[in-house]
Amino acid sequence: MRLLERLRGKKPSQSDKKKKGNSNYAYAVTRVRAMKSKLLPKESYPRLLNMGIDEITRFIQESEYKNDVDELAMKYSGGDLAEHALNRNLALTYDKLGRITSGELNYLITAYLKRYEIWNIKTLLRGKLYNASVEDLLEFLIAAGQFTYTFLSELASKATYQEIVEALRKTEYYPVLQQFDGTNLAHIENELDKVYYSNLFEAIGEPKSKDRKLIAKFVKLEVDVKNLSNLFRLKRAGVEQSDEIMPLMIEGGLELKPEKLAPLPYDDFVNSLQKTQYWDAISSFIDQETASLTALEGRLIRYYLESATTYSHASPISIVPVMDYIIHKNNEVNNLRIIFRGKEAGLDDNLIKDQLVVI
Repeated sequence: MRLLERLRGKKPSQSDKKKKGNSNYAYAVTRVRAMKSKLLPKESYPRLLNMGIDEITRFIQESEYKNDVDELAMKYSGGDLAEHALNRNLALTYDKLGRITSGELNYLITAYLKRYEIWNIKTLLRGKLYNASVEDLLEFLIAAGQFTYTFLSELASKATYQEIVEALRKTEYYPVLQQFDGTNLAHIENELDKVYYSNLFEAIGEPKSKDRKLIAKFVKLEVDVKNLSNLFRLKRAGVEQSDEIMPLMIEGGLELKPEKLAPLPYDDFVNSLQKTQYWDAISSFIDQETASLTALEGRLIRYYLESATTYSHASPISIVPVMDYIIHKNNEVNNLRIIFRGKEAGLDDNLIKDQLVVI
């Protein structure tokens, strides 16, 4: 039964929560710092932009992705090889974090990584709507969180999105998924995000310990960044009605009050941000009417990544260095994915560069 619960992604019971035990901070942080030191330096990205797909593949084959590329090279090539190798590496990396952490540290990291369950569910629903093959779906699934690769493969093999929803009946996501009718995907994806953050804040609980206070601040900052990105998109699109904006906001941010920002006209909305910690990160883009939303969102993500590192240095023996590594690792994989797919699509190098977040 316990294995089935893990496959289905059931929330930990109260008895499970009481079995957290002692956290192994010193050991885990030492291992994680060693792992972070192996991330690609920022100097690598200009070189990668000047390479072709095969050259990039050889480049990452000489890095931490070697085993992943070697394992999959007989089956895939080009961008497909890169996508599978990157996702495999990410899944194995997060599995390793689960193995080297213990106690409350492990419990909180596990709760945080359930975001990949949401990623996978979204990918599966989109794939079935657009008649993607099982092979195409598997290319984008990441076996992190509590859904195993075997379970994800079973879901990908389902003939319709209705069968996927039914297979997830025993998960905490089912109340949202059963509202999916094939036409309201954006709404369902947003509601799944809300479920994730609600469950994560529930797992953190009333933050009394140092770790829980730190991760709570970390996640609240992330919520602000997501809400602010969505607010800019909506405002740029001319949406200013609170009843249209607020359903798309995630509760629990650090500083921003979406209910106050939602009804403001664009100029007033921008002016209100001058008093926030995010202003310096985005101010240079605000006056540029032609500045892309992608570039602005990249600045917000960069601010989030830099803040994570700052928190990590301020609290070196805590959960934060682990969180810092997780988001930097994910950012590296996203950057590499953008480069591979951009090259494969024949995009201009400058366009690819503008989509990267490099610090």
